[in-house]
Amino acid sequence: MSKKVALVTGAGQGIGFAIAQRLSKDGFAVAVVDYNPETAKQAAANLEKAGGKAIALVADVSKRDQVFTAVEEARKQLGDFNVIVNNAGIAPTTPIEEIDEKIIDRVFAINYKGVVWGIQAAVAAFKAQGHGGKIINGCSQAGHIGNPELAVYSSSKFAVRGLTQTAARDLAPLGITVNGYCPGIVKTPMWAEIDKQISEAAGKPLGYGTEQFAKRITLGRLSEPEDVAACVSYLAGPDSDYMTGQSLLIDGGMVFN
Repeated sequence: MSKKVALVTGAGQGIGFAIAQRLSKDGFAVAVVDYNPETAKQAAANLEKAGGKAIALVADVSKRDQVFTAVEEARKQLGDFNVIVNNAGIAPTTPIEEIDEKIIDRVFAINYKGVVWGIQAAVAAFKAQGHGGKIINGCSQAGHIGNPELAVYSSSKFAVRGLTQTAARDLAPLGITVNGYCPGIVKTPMWAEIDKQISEAAGKPLGYGTEQFAKRITLGRLSEPEDVAACVSYLAGPDSDYMTGQSLLIDGGMVFN
């Protein structure tokens, strides 16, 4: 494909970096966005070292102005704007009786508002370039079925899935498709922290949380970040042009719809 431009939030590590790597390999110039400037710079440097075109940008996705600034910088520096991957998110464990206003506000500010701001900024960039584009939202299998100990996270991902469907309907006349990807248990630093919290809450050694969740995976193994990146590659490419409003499960068979 020609050198199209993609922006990935939360791309400094984990799933986000794997997505950035895959899109770079697919031929995209990639804007790596992360709240941590060092991880963003390192990720972009790694993409450049591998022969790709990449820039590092810093943004807290819960802040609307920072998301808009990052998207506009990507459009100006890379010369176009075609795909946004709203990947950034957090997943703290939240036993029902311990949920408070602070944790709800924090999770929804990043996981939900961050996607709203990304959608809005992408639409503005597509219009500025005079064409449509693709919006790809990070969801989760926990956005299809409520997960134990993850009430607030699951709720935020259900919200993202609903937002994806509505945005798909609203933005179709502009030539914009909106889809999501829904990972299961992926070997990332985020999952390691979830495992730690669940295991400690149960009074069990590290790995207990992973063991309990892994029992639900039909394919019998945890996901690698590259598994998820392959799904996003499809959503970002031309083969998904006739798909919109969908949130694809890429979870090894945890949830069947």
